[in-house]
Amino acid sequence: MSAPDFWDDQNAARALMAEVNPLKHRMEAFSALKSRLEDIDAAIELAQEADDDDLGREAVEEFARWQKSLADFELLTLLNGPQDQASCYVTIHAGAGGTEACDWASMLLRMYIRWCERRGFSVTYLESTDGDDAGIRSVTLKVDGEYAYGYLKNERGIHRLVRISPFDSAGKRHTSFASLDATPEVSDSINIEILDKDLKVDTYRSGGKGGQNVNKVETAVRITHIPSGVIVACQNERSQLRNKEEAMNMLRAKLYQIEEDKKQAEADRQYSEKGDIGWGNQIRSYVFQPYQMVKDLRTGVESGNIQDVMDGNLDPFIEAMLRGHKRER
Repeated sequence: MSAPDFWDDQNAARALMAEVNPLKHRMEAFSALKSRLEDIDAAIELAQEADDDDLGREAVEEFARWQKSLADFELLTLLNGPQDQASCYVTIHAGAGGTEACDWASMLLRMYIRWCERRGFSVTYLESTDGDDAGIRSVTLKVDGEYAYGYLKNERGIHRLVRISPFDSAGKRHTSFASLDATPEVSDSINIEILDKDLKVDTYRSGGKGGQNVNKVETAVRITHIPSGVIVACQNERSQLRNKEEAMNMLRAKLYQIEEDKKQAEADRQYSEKGDIGWGNQIRSYVFQPYQMVKDLRTGVESGNIQDVMDGNLDPFIEAMLRGHKRER
């Protein structure tokens, strides 16, 4: 990076900066932990020499805080996949359950946006389709931030909601499903061959409030990759060209993810045999009635504070997956 010609190729320079910065942050965090521990050791030694109980208690309290920081750093070291540090695309689809499922998809959207806000990640809407009566049928977001994909990759799957339906005048309990998919933003250094003959490109008018340029002309773009059946769309930008570029970026990301899944022998589960968005495929259950409980069916981690989870406190579930916890059978 100190070479005089480093910025001659700006794209390559930015790619290298994106790779270096997370490593710098890890080293800085490690050095800070090491320095704090040395200070705690010195404080304990001083408290013992001075026979000062107050100073000793302060050292013990600081050590407890240091242990929490160490656990956070340990979690960071688990985000070591080849694309974990990348930003990512998140897609939410309503599944079985009609209007109920569309409303549930919108609730999941709010939950993940709140989680992103807690993490300091920025969120950009790329495409959305409203439900017929309420909620959303689908939405695609781009989440920008360090390790966004590393944190969100294990949220891929089907989320199940059990509650008394606000759309049922009889007040019956309903079960609804929605799926979430996360794919990393792929850097230009990764070569993914996409042939023009394999693409079907459609344009249409973007949704949203009237009066905007995007509503008057066909700026939105939908791309179908014929060999894989992957469909991506973008309507966020004001020009068709920019929407097409972003849609192509999403397509590259999804095709990359499919290949990575194949390498890990998970392609059948995640894509070709992903199954219906319904019974028997969920990763997490959110029960509002007759009791309140959110439970991850993979790790066994659960929470009785529904509101806290729906307000974006997903860290216990995400951390359990990263640490490799398994549900006890």
